[in-house]
Amino acid sequence: MSNNQIYPVQGRLGVGFVGSGFNARFHMQAFQAVRDADVRGVWSPNLAHTSSAAALARSLDIGTAKAYASIRDMVADPLIDALWLTGPNHSRLENMEEIVHAIEGGVGTLRGIACEKPLARNVAEAKRMVELIQRIGVAHGYLENQVFAPQIETGRTRLWARGAASTGRPYLARASEEHSGPHAPWFWRGELQGGGVLNDMMCHSVLLVRHLLTQPGAARSSVRPVRITGHIASLKWTRAPYVEQLAATFGREVDYAKRPSEDFASVMIEFETADGQVLIGEASTSWSFVGAGLRLSAELLGPEYSMSWNTLNSGLNLFFSREVRGATGEDLVEKQNAEVGSMPVVANEAAAYGYENEDRHFVRAFLGKEAPLLTFDDGLEVVSLLMAAYQSAELGKTLDFPPAGLDTFVPAVARGTWKAS
Repeated sequence: MSNNQIYPVQGRLGVGFVGSGFNARFHMQAFQAVRDADVRGVWSPNLAHTSSAAALARSLDIGTAKAYASIRDMVADPLIDALWLTGPNHSRLENMEEIVHAIEGGVGTLRGIACEKPLARNVAEAKRMVELIQRIGVAHGYLENQVFAPQIETGRTRLWARGAASTGRPYLARASEEHSGPHAPWFWRGELQGGGVLNDMMCHSVLLVRHLLTQPGAARSSVRPVRITGHIASLKWTRAPYVEQLAATFGREVDYAKRPSEDFASVMIEFETADGQVLIGEASTSWSFVGAGLRLSAELLGPEYSMSWNTLNSGLNLFFSREVRGATGEDLVEKQNAEVGSMPVVANEAAAYGYENEDRHFVRAFLGKEAPLLTFDDGLEVVSLLMAAYQSAELGKTLDFPPAGLDTFVPAVARGTWKAS
């Protein structure tokens, strides 16, 4: 027996990543702040990327991660207690089916499965994800980082405890996520991603506004969506110079002259409470934002109070004159757009955006120390809202929620039939 053999550790969670890209690596940064887990493995279809991500985990000292040849092999390894699904949208259901087949085939067991947003590309796929997780009876979590952002957690708690307790519940929530465009080509392809920026990023915002409007400790169902209005547009990336820029960057498979996706989306959701109060959630998302970098923002307003959050108000700014020379990068902020001038710096993005709190929570949930705050069922609700927003945008009118035909609806952007003009 090798002296280097590794054994499971009582009271700790062995985590495996399905996916080795940008999102998986963001989670790995966050796991530096998680006490009760070790990242033990990574699998993705690209062995070089898999090995690189495993090496990153080891370099961060978050576990003795190794590259696995298959998802089945990770399920079979007793060192792996839980899986984080962080691969591309078009692989999510296939990856989940492979996990379930391995478990039902007696290959191994898991304590939990956490799935990145969105849960799936449409309602039919999302329902299949829920069906699969229920079939194997494994604990599950839906990875929505923004509700775990420290400023959101603190602001929501204080606002409800002080403002709402004395003057009445909040009635309007706003949320926005904006940047200049995704890292990988599959995001830009509607048939793979499931849509454009609405599907990619509105999944954050629609859940965040509902979360802010829900009293801490109350079920999310206490704030019920009843009507939804969606709008989508391509404001930047279908302009000729930017069509060429996309093709030069990602190859001719990303052809926004023929198969565009929306780069801007807005949604208004009307909610009702159990006692009949009307609440409003407003959300917008953009791949056409030009600023220092990624901007997450939110507001919550009530009768005599309000809160606001903006990640570019980071508390740290650096200035570089035009004489400063250096390579382009993202060392100051995610989706960074400049290297000179006055630039905000998000010192710990994994913490600021909620990944640290999120991963810590789901590790504890899968260890049985607390109940998961978000599950695949919440992911299904989010996908339902996204598809209803697409329906509304295509029809050009406000819809009652849930609208007819939601279970079989696939957005025109995902079918490759949407016209930007």
